[in-house]
Amino acid sequence: MHDAAFATDPHQVYDRLREHAPAGPVELAPGVDATLVVEHEMALRVLQNTELFARDARRWKALNEGRIGMDSPVLPMMAYRPSCLFTDGAVHLRLRKAVVDSLARLNTTRIRRDVEPIADYLIDQFSERGRADLLGDYAKLLPLLLFNKLFGCPADIGDTVTTAVSAIFDGKDALRANEELTASLMELIALKRRSPGDDVTSWLIQHPAGLTDEELKDQLVLLMGAGIEPERSLISSSLMLLLSGAGGRQSGMLIEEALDHVLWNQTPIANYATHYPVQDVDLGGHVAEANTPVVISFAGANADPALDEARRAHSKGAHLAWGAGPHACPAKDPAQVIATTAIERLLNALPDLTLTVAEKDLQWRPGPFHRALVALPVTFTPTPATRTAAALRDRAAAAGAQPMPAAVSEPVRQEPARRKGFWSSFLDVFRV
Repeated sequence: MHDAAFATDPHQVYDRLREHAPAGPVELAPGVDATLVVEHEMALRVLQNTELFARDARRWKALNEGRIGMDSPVLPMMAYRPSCLFTDGAVHLRLRKAVVDSLARLNTTRIRRDVEPIADYLIDQFSERGRADLLGDYAKLLPLLLFNKLFGCPADIGDTVTTAVSAIFDGKDALRANEELTASLMELIALKRRSPGDDVTSWLIQHPAGLTDEELKDQLVLLMGAGIEPERSLISSSLMLLLSGAGGRQSGMLIEEALDHVLWNQTPIANYATHYPVQDVDLGGHVAEANTPVVISFAGANADPALDEARRAHSKGAHLAWGAGPHACPAKDPAQVIATTAIERLLNALPDLTLTVAEKDLQWRPGPFHRALVALPVTFTPTPATRTAAALRDRAAAAGAQPMPAAVSEPVRQEPARRKGFWSSFLDVFRV
C-alpha cells in the first residue's frame, strides 16, 4: 500500500482482498504488516466494538519487539500519543469531551467569516498570473492559515506551525519539524494560559476536564493532523470533480454534491483508524492476531458492493468517510463548511477555471493512509489582485472608519530585512 501502483489505483487492492474475506493482510510500509478491513459491515463491527478492539498503540507487538524501525514513515501516524485518537475507556471519554465541547463553540457564521479573508488573500497571490496549482497555492495553504486563526496563533508562532506542519505532511525532515511543532504549541499554550482569547486553544485550556500542557499539546496536534490534511484533499478533489468534464459545472453539479461524491469515492482519509485486537480474532475468514494493527479502509468500505444503492443515491448516512463509533470524527460539520466556503470563494472569483491536464492524467501522492492529489494545475483569465482590499474596505465601512487605501490591494511585499511566513504576512494585511 506504499507504492505508486497503489496510489494510482487503490481499489484494485480493496477488490482483491474482498474476493477472499472482509479483511486481509497488507503491507503499510516496508516491513510494517497489518490487516485491512474492506467490507462495510465488518468495518462497523470493528469501529463499534471497544471491548475486543483497542486504539492504544502501545499494544503494537511488532513495535514493542523492535521489529519496526523508529524511522518508519508510518510511525508518525501510528505511534501512541496521549490524545483521544489513541486512548480508550475513561481517558478517551475525558479527552474527547474536551475536544468535542471546544469544537462545538465554532458556529457556521464564524467559520465562514474566518475562511473568506484567507481565501481572498490566497487568491490575490496568484490571480494576476492566469495560472495556478490549486493544491499548492490554495487548498494546501487555506486550512493551515485557518487553523492558525482558530487556535489563536500570534504571528511568530503561526509561522512556525505553518512551516512545521507542511514539512511533516510532505515528509521533509519530519523529526526536526515535529520538534519545532511541539515547541511552538507549548509556547502557544503558555501564552493562552496567561492571556486567553476567543479561540480553540483557550477553550481547551478552560475546559472542566483540566487538561495538562502535554495533553493540550497532543489534542492540538490531533486536530491539526485530522483536520488539515483531509481538508486540503476534500477541497482539491472536489475542485477536480467540479472542473472535470465528468462532473463539471456544465452538468450543474452543486458544491455540496461534489463534496459528497468525494467523500464516497475519493475518501480523503482512505485507510486509518488503527485498532489492536486484545485477542486473536477471526474477521470473516482472516485471523488478526492479538496486538497487531487492524486498519479500517474507509475507501474500501465505501466501495463495498453491498452499498451500491446507497452510493448511487449519495446517501450521506451510509459512507464511512467520517468514521463511526466512539472515535468518529467530531468535526464533520465544520469541515464541510470550510470546504464549501473555500470552493465558493474561488469559483466566484475565477469563474473560468480550466484544468490544464485531463483528470485521468492527474497524479496521486503515494501513501497508505490518504487519497491526495500531487497537484491541480489550472488556467484562467488573469484578474486584478483586489479582493483583499475590497474586504478591508467593507470592514472599515461597517466599522464607520476611513476606507483603506487602494494600495492595500497589492499582494503583500516581504520586508527585505525580515523574512516572513504566510501567516505573519496575512496578519500584516488584516491588522489582527
